Amino acid sequence: MIANRSRVFGRTLAMPLKRAPIMRAPIRAPVRSYATGPVAGAETPVAGKKSALRTLGKWTWRAALYGTLLGAGYISYSLYRESNPSKQKPQSDHFANGSKRKTIIILGSGWGSISLLKNLDTNIYNVIVVSPRNYFLFTPLLPSTPVGRVELKSIIEPVRYIARRTTGEVLYYEAEATDIDPVTKTVKVKSNSQKNDYELDLNYDYLVVGVGAQPTTFGIPGVYENSSFLKEISDAQEIRIKIMRNIEKAASLAPNDEERKRLLSFVVVGGGPTGVEFAAELRDYVDQDLQKWMPELSKEIKITLVEALPNILNMFDKKLVNYAQDLFRQEKIDLRLKTMVKKVDSTKITAKCEESTESIPYGVLVWATGNAPRDVCKGLMDKLPEKQNSKRGLLINSKMQLLGAEDSIFAVGDCTFYPGLFPTAQVAHQEGEYLAKVFKKLHKVDQFEYMASKNNQTNENISDLTNKINNLKAQIEDFQYNHHGALAYIGSEQAIADLAVGEAKYRLAGSFTFLFWKYAYLAMCLSFKNRILVAMDWTKAYFLGRDTSA
Repeated sequence: MIANRSRVFGRTLAMPLKRAPIMRAPIRAPVRSYATGPVAGAETPVAGKKSALRTLGKWTWRAALYGTLLGAGYISYSLYRESNPSKQKPQSDHFANGSKRKTIIILGSGWGSISLLKNLDTNIYNVIVVSPRNYFLFTPLLPSTPVGRVELKSIIEPVRYIARRTTGEVLYYEAEATDIDPVTKTVKVKSNSQKNDYELDLNYDYLVVGVGAQPTTFGIPGVYENSSFLKEISDAQEIRIKIMRNIEKAASLAPNDEERKRLLSFVVVGGGPTGVEFAAELRDYVDQDLQKWMPELSKEIKITLVEALPNILNMFDKKLVNYAQDLFRQEKIDLRLKTMVKKVDSTKITAKCEESTESIPYGVLVWATGNAPRDVCKGLMDKLPEKQNSKRGLLINSKMQLLGAEDSIFAVGDCTFYPGLFPTAQVAHQEGEYLAKVFKKLHKVDQFEYMASKNNQTNENISDLTNKINNLKAQIEDFQYNHHGALAYIGSEQAIADLAVGEAKYRLAGSFTFLFWKYAYLAMCLSFKNRILVAMDWTKAYFLGRDTSA
């Protein structure tokens, strides 16, 4: 036994060592006061909330990461597929069964023609595209290009790129159709290249006329000589040069000079979407960019919009029209409604407003109103005078067939006239898609007709084939236009939208509508390349300003 030694009064005593008892505190549950909350030391749900938020943030971050990776992968794959088309099947005169392979000639490279080319099965036809313009132009964004919000290269797609992405070989001629003979089924084309000038006669089985229209002046003297149109890339480039040149000329003149005032007066004739959007883009350029670099001169710029009708944007709902007109007045765009231009000279336009006549000086005049048939369409109309008696365009039926040549000629887009169909990109796009389906059925009809023409067919087989032919022809329904709505940019990052979803109608206006306007136009671009380029242009203009170098 271990002894514990202790000294008491000088003595050393040996005592046994005893284990001290362990005192245990009684375990009690924490007392919760319902008046003042939990006592100190009790568990609280704060840690649980932090854990839940942390988990939610982690999963949100992962979802964003995976979504970004998937989006980048999809865009990369789409760009690769566009840049690396697969091998095409070559054209031939006959199919394997001995039947003739028919030829389709498509005139033009606008909305109707390109929509048809993209959706057409080029394995069952020999397809030839003829157009003096070797690219497709995304016209809804053309008003943004003269002031540098969008670059011209961003809204074009070469015709050869589009033709190369089809499954069957497509021939393209950079030439202009000068004459169409509906009797011999030939098209005379002439190259627009000075170095390699040529003329050809092309034979067709089916012809699709989609050459668009040219601007009309309504017979007003001086319009062609003094104004700029806004339908092609060359028009946008010309307007851009004129604007920049006038600004620099005006800067060298005294502030009270009348010539300076005239040079800084920009007039737009036409209250449709093109004229309205260009006036809005020009006002944005002055207020958002020019004001930074030339603040005094920017205050002197005057923008005038002239429209012969009582209001602008007639295809929109009245409330949206009033919204747009009120915004224009706030942005100091001079609206001249019920004003009809009578004469144009080099420095001013003469217009009639109700009973009075006034002169409006201008430095740059943009003419954005009306369409007229092109020369090749006029020539075709002259050859079918009994059926083609309209000055507004080629008359067609409900199946896009040209009146007077229904068996072989079709027409789409702005070059046509049919009641209820307007010359818009949306209409032409749907017409092209419709014709692609029609030609697929016509190919089957041609195959059955070839089989019925063989000598070894019995009467029963011929009767059966005839029934199939009639059924296929009956399945070719009339073209039904599905109106999805109309969009227009009205300036100050605001837009209006008159949408139709089924039977429901939606009318939107404001800044969020401008975002929808951007999204809709990006979705309408033909390729991912165009979408990326346009989005980059918008981003550059927002952060770095517009590029207005001429």
